[in-house]
Amino acid sequence: MTVPALLPLLPGVMEVGFVELGIAIGVFNIVTALVQIPLGFMVDRLGAKRMLLAALLLGAFSFGLVAAIPTYTCLLVAMALAGLANGVYHPADYALLSRGMAPERMGRAFSVHTFSGFLGGALAPPVMIGVAMMLEPRWAFAVAAGAGLLVFALVAPGREQVPSEREAAESSRAEQRPLSTPLASLAILMLLFMMLNLSTGSIEQFSVSALVGGFDVSLSDANRALTVFLFSTAFGVLAGGVLADLTQRHGSLAGIAFALAACLAMVVASVPLSPLMLALVLGATGFLAGVVAPSRDMLVRAASPAGAEGRTFGIVSTGFNIGGVVGPILFGFMLDRGWHTSLFWATATFMGITTLIVLYQEQRKIRSTGTALAEAQGS
Repeated sequence: MTVPALLPLLPGVMEVGFVELGIAIGVFNIVTALVQIPLGFMVDRLGAKRMLLAALLLGAFSFGLVAAIPTYTCLLVAMALAGLANGVYHPADYALLSRGMAPERMGRAFSVHTFSGFLGGALAPPVMIGVAMMLEPRWAFAVAAGAGLLVFALVAPGREQVPSEREAAESSRAEQRPLSTPLASLAILMLLFMMLNLSTGSIEQFSVSALVGGFDVSLSDANRALTVFLFSTAFGVLAGGVLADLTQRHGSLAGIAFALAACLAMVVASVPLSPLMLALVLGATGFLAGVVAPSRDMLVRAASPAGAEGRTFGIVSTGFNIGGVVGPILFGFMLDRGWHTSLFWATATFMGITTLIVLYQEQRKIRSTGTALAEAQGS
């Protein structure tokens, strides 16, 4: 979030336009999309903690490089390096959580992890802009580098517990997790992550422009509604973690939540709302979208073989990056043509597709578990 937070100040510092800065952000996302899958395999082979520590150092170095040499060329190099580091975070984080947390607390662990990401995203703009205004923008990059080093120091102590192949197989059987992941499941889960990105990214990035341009909503009211959506999403994640630990039907929980969120998105698209009602409806939409996140992660974990969480999360998380490339182009196209209500209809459509995917994946999980139990009883 460092570069997006500093976008208002960087053109004057680096003597470039917003297009060039957009390219730099694009480099970060493209590199992440390209390397996340192979790095997921490396996480399982070399160890999640070892890879995470290396990524933290590389990420800190990339932002420290811009702090030392605040030029556009250096920014491009730094974004490529930061994108490489970013490709490690999802596979390593989820592998460490999946292997190091008791199963009965897994949903809450995933929810706290995701909530912390939302919190960091919310804190980044005021912190980065505040440091840049008090000192210089280069010092904001130095703070980002320092944050990476601080997390490195917190994570480094101790030794990662990597299960042996026998322990992994026993754990897999005990939790009814597969010993291998069918390609069809990986493709479905990658599509799920893509649809989730498209569902929420439309509101996060383009709802203010759509509301102001096509719904006769003031800029301040639109921003207020978006703020309510973002904070509600974060707290919905925490609630979703508690719910995820209370049920094994994670697909059903996610499906119900996203189906309700789709209905609320259709309300925004079709019903004139007062500023207060708009904020309440978008807040409820965000809360329901947040509830889905821990159950989504539990579905991925259920499809991941024990000891192969890194590669599984690396593969499916690439769907987020694909959605991050497709979404802005699609939604920008809609707004350029004045299709403001279509943005929320598209949001509802993507949420509906997501609902179908998680329900289908739930049925696959139930059938797989039933087959495994039948084979175990037969042997």
